[in-house]
Amino acid sequence: MRQRPRITRHTGPIPTSHKPRKAARPSPAKAAAGALLIAGLAGTAACTAQQPATGHEPVRHGDSHRADEGAAPAHRPAGGSAAGKRGFTLAASGDVLPHASIIRKAHADAGGDGYDFKPMLAGAKPVISKADLAICHMETVYGANGDYSGYPSFKSPPQVARALKATGYDACSTASNHTLDDGADGVRRTLDALDKAGVKHAGSARTAAEDKTPAWLRAGDAKVAQLAYTYGTNGYPLPKGKPWTVDLIDRDKIVADARAARRAGADVVVVSLHWGTEWQDAPDKQQLRLGKQLTASRTGGRPDIDLILGTHAHVPQAYEKVNGTWVVYGMGDQVAGEMINHEGAHDPRGNQGTIARFTFAPPAEAGARWEVRKAEFLPMLFDTDSVRVVNLNTALDRGADLGDVRDRIRRVVLSRGAGKDGLVMGK
Repeated sequence: MRQRPRITRHTGPIPTSHKPRKAARPSPAKAAAGALLIAGLAGTAACTAQQPATGHEPVRHGDSHRADEGAAPAHRPAGGSAAGKRGFTLAASGDVLPHASIIRKAHADAGGDGYDFKPMLAGAKPVISKADLAICHMETVYGANGDYSGYPSFKSPPQVARALKATGYDACSTASNHTLDDGADGVRRTLDALDKAGVKHAGSARTAAEDKTPAWLRAGDAKVAQLAYTYGTNGYPLPKGKPWTVDLIDRDKIVADARAARRAGADVVVVSLHWGTEWQDAPDKQQLRLGKQLTASRTGGRPDIDLILGTHAHVPQAYEKVNGTWVVYGMGDQVAGEMINHEGAHDPRGNQGTIARFTFAPPAEAGARWEVRKAEFLPMLFDTDSVRVVNLNTALDRGADLGDVRDRIRRVVLSRGAGKDGLVMGK
């Protein structure tokens, strides 16, 4: 996405003199809605990106993926089967992209002492914290000692990790076009902070050993493996001698990694993909082709991949059941400043998103697939006036004038016929 060639770097709190450009003043109805959202729900910057790949990305040499296996998340199980195993619900959300305006608000929410991102994520907590397993996409890397920046090379305060944990996230994908914005040091700081907060991660690594296996997670009675990949890194080369720092999209590699996870005991394999064309509501040809290829991959008649979660386009994209497997082409942004599109105009779609929620049921017999018994999407908005995540259905129940936004997201999400396969809008 194009954006004015400006970078804001600071050695302390981001000063309020660097104000993000505001959109036009809202109508009285919108203003009233905003007041409701601030009370009850709780800048000019955009993500830079290279052109999306149209085929396989370069294959990195070395092993793939890291894992930190730990205890099951303390969430409520989602029913069981005749075999007595418990199913689970999985919730996932889109890009966390802290622009300079987001960092300033987190500093203000901390009372001017440090950074607190929990209030701006509070609107997602009722959904995320109730899921048995919750996955986010941490698009940026973390800085240190007040050296934080927004566009074009992002370095976010590490306090983001604590807020993700407090919201209820168990794991995050960390492979994006911004993973190498601060080289290997940025990756190390980010994964260190996520580890300290108790949030698992997939898609980037500090060592070759860490990169060898998926992020292992527990949900209900299922052992879940998360893998994550990105289409590219904005032209930044992989760190010298560290080809495993971030995982790049390659169909054969993804399939091989998924099969390895299954052999290692994964009941459910989730693949997070940073892909697609920015500002395009419809999935592009590469997404459609790769989605078909990955979901068609099987071993012994069983699909190698059980769910695909997409990020990067900045706008909500369609959900679709492909070869019997759910593909979310793009969840949209969860947290982002006021977004500027390729035409240089403020585009409110860049602050719209969804939470994907899938209920998995255990197989009736050993070795069979864990099936998605319920597929849902929840329309979300990041309100750049209050700087808060908003569940649009909850906001509408409270009288907010946001029905047109909710309905637009619903049309996009269902645009490839997912409703016929059972996808419904959740609460």
